[in-house]
Amino acid sequence: MSAGPKYEYLWMDGEEVKKPVKCSAPEYVDFLMTWVQSKLDNEQIFPSRTDVPFPKNFQAVIKTVFKRLFRIYAHIYYSHFNKIVSLGEEAHLNTCFKHFYYFVTEFNLIEKKEMEPLAELINNLTAKDQ
Repeated sequence: MSAGPKYEYLWMDGEEVKKPVKCSAPEYVDFLMTWVQSKLDNEQIFPSRTDVPFPKNFQAVIKTVFKRLFRIYAHIYYSHFNKIVSLGEEAHLNTCFKHFYYFVTEFNLIEKKEMEPLAELINNLTAKDQ
């Protein structure tokens, strides 16, 4: 999966896929959503009881989740934005992404270098808010 000519994202979950593998965008999204669901369902990572603490690696897991979700946005903007525009849905995509961006920024969930593929878009979407 890619986000333009400079960014290619390989899949690796460290569990079933231990070495990075090249895959199509639909495969990457499927791998990611399956992986995220396994994390959400894991009581060791997301305890459902209030008397059970979150694990020490919780923040690392969450950062990985959001970094990989960002990659989906980057791919959509680079590879499918013209279709989104033709459907008249760009305002919806931009709004969703802007909320995503502000959330990950507020809680330091993604390093700035990871967001480089959409740096220009981020600047355009947030310019009025600064």
